[in-house]
Amino acid sequence: MRGVTIRKNWIDKLPLYEPGRPMEEVARELGLDSVDDIVKLASNENALGPSPRAVHAMQKEASRMHIYPDGGSFYLRRALGEKLGVDADHILPGNGSNELIEFLARAFLEPGDEIVMSERAFVIYKLVAMTQQAHTIAVPMDGYTHDLQAMRRAITPNTKLVFVANPNNPTGTAVSPDALDQFIRSVPEDVLVVLDEAYVELLPPEEQPDSMRYVREGLPVCVLRTFSKAYGLAGLRLGYAVASKSLIRHLEHLRQPFNVNAMAHAGALAALDDEEHVQKTRAMVRDGLRYICDALDAEQIAYVPSRVNMLLVHVGDGRTVFKELQQRHVIVRPMDGYGLAEYIRVTIGTYEENRRFIEALVPLLQQESLSS
Repeated sequence: MRGVTIRKNWIDKLPLYEPGRPMEEVARELGLDSVDDIVKLASNENALGPSPRAVHAMQKEASRMHIYPDGGSFYLRRALGEKLGVDADHILPGNGSNELIEFLARAFLEPGDEIVMSERAFVIYKLVAMTQQAHTIAVPMDGYTHDLQAMRRAITPNTKLVFVANPNNPTGTAVSPDALDQFIRSVPEDVLVVLDEAYVELLPPEEQPDSMRYVREGLPVCVLRTFSKAYGLAGLRLGYAVASKSLIRHLEHLRQPFNVNAMAHAGALAALDDEEHVQKTRAMVRDGLRYICDALDAEQIAYVPSRVNMLLVHVGDGRTVFKELQQRHVIVRPMDGYGLAEYIRVTIGTYEENRRFIEALVPLLQQESLSS
């Protein structure tokens, strides 16, 4: 740009996040007129679609899009507080969980500070730390699951944030509630544990940890959740943080006005009452995991056992298989960006989507095996 000097040259060195590819983009590349024949199993979206109650509420709200949204998310915070058993002042909605992760990075990290995370956890944690010129301590996993004891040992006087994704993306694994409790109570009081529970509602209710008790007890914990997964509202970009009132007030100063739009408010409020949709989603994930894992077992194809709506499948050259599956109109996720170059990640979809994936993958791997 003529006349403009970019002084923060380190910004250009930040890696770019690789999202799941949109169906429309793949259709254009393949010369298809529509996306009807494409199966997208790349972004851990809810294959059942959005909560029907949310859809109805958003349709009613559409005629009011000329009015600015509730800048303080009053009704949403109140409804979430009642559902979670905390005061509304403990809750901060955001434009997806990603915005809230950025808030935390801006609030806690300065150049030279550290975060601790698993080396196979959500890559956004590292990326936001880099935007603050902070260091990332990536702790090796224990069998594709967070090694909480090793993460505790990795904390130093420079550590400000510890990220625990539970269940974890991209491995689909979860730590036990007892192990999580021991870990959280062992972390120094001047270190904030960010407990990312984007997928927690997909677990059977009896397996979901009572993470809200840490907020009620005043421990240095910030819980992140989202409406993207169990409620099927990924397109609305709505997540929320639950933490101490003082931390929420602090983060409020980083929030732009109207960061949560009116359509998101309407959809989320209705979705909170749609327990039937959440139960159907859990059943779809359970049955889909069983179907795909049984098919992979029959072909002796290795995978990482998962608890939620994603599965890491060992395919050899993940990037190549990802491209070949696209040619067969199936979109998955390559994992080389996570240091898992021999894997792809597949989202658990409907029965028909899962069948299409298996019928595309198995002959492809057999073909590669014969040619090697």
